[in-house]
Amino acid sequence: MTVRVRRMRSGSGRRSFDLRATAWFFVLLALVLCVLGFVVRTAAHTVERRPAWAVVLCLTGLAAASPLWRRRRSVPARAARRAAAALEVGARTAVAEWEDAGPAAPVAAPASPSVPAPASPVVDACGAGVPGGAGPSGGWAPASADAPGTAHGAYDFDRLDADAFEQAVAGLCARDGCLEVEVVGGAGDLGADVVAVVPDGRRLVVQCKRYDTGNRVGSQDLQRFGGTCYTVHEADVAVVVTTGDFTAPAAEYADHCGIVCVDRAALMAWRDGTGPAPWNAAP
Repeated sequence: MTVRVRRMRSGSGRRSFDLRATAWFFVLLALVLCVLGFVVRTAAHTVERRPAWAVVLCLTGLAAASPLWRRRRSVPARAARRAAAALEVGARTAVAEWEDAGPAAPVAAPASPSVPAPASPVVDACGAGVPGGAGPSGGWAPASADAPGTAHGAYDFDRLDADAFEQAVAGLCARDGCLEVEVVGGAGDLGADVVAVVPDGRRLVVQCKRYDTGNRVGSQDLQRFGGTCYTVHEADVAVVVTTGDFTAPAAEYADHCGIVCVDRAALMAWRDGTGPAPWNAAP
């Protein structure tokens, strides 16, 4: 009996090196590169000499390639259209269900605990804040005879600090008929401590200097105030009030600039009603 014998291939599976095939491969590769170089060089010369033909050839190539590109894009385009249609159907379904359910009932906000409004402070005649209603003159109330900081119902400036002194000057302005009295002293006030509108409509700007009896306001203080009272604060009447006195150069500068200087004696007279208010003494 004859038995056919099939020879098995080597288990390595590797092909032996063929020098002839390798040489032909490199020869063909060199020919391809030469042809490509010749084509590129010819195309470059054609573009330089006849650019119109190059444009026509490019357009022709794009027109030939467009059907292939459209076929490649047809599958993703169909998938995108199907996804958009599914989203549209889902949105319509959600809107229909929401309309059938009706709008939800509004949820009432939790009631906040009622907090009584704080009483507006009324500044008494010596500058102390007192709870209560507004006074008869722009929120300022007259002082009682036994109020702290007063002497027999009048202002006792020697017992006030700088802030209370500004409040006291504002109280004097309100007492004598000024409107829109406001204490603006503090950091960045540019020299203005009290602003108001005098009874005849002029704008009053006051700088307060709470000094001891022996201290005097110098010319530098007047110069700083004079540089801002008219240009920055637009004062019609500029006043510097002090519990001390003014130096001679300061008084001379004030006369030159039209600033009213109210020293201790003039302040006491204004307080007691025996002297004019500063805006009445203005030049």
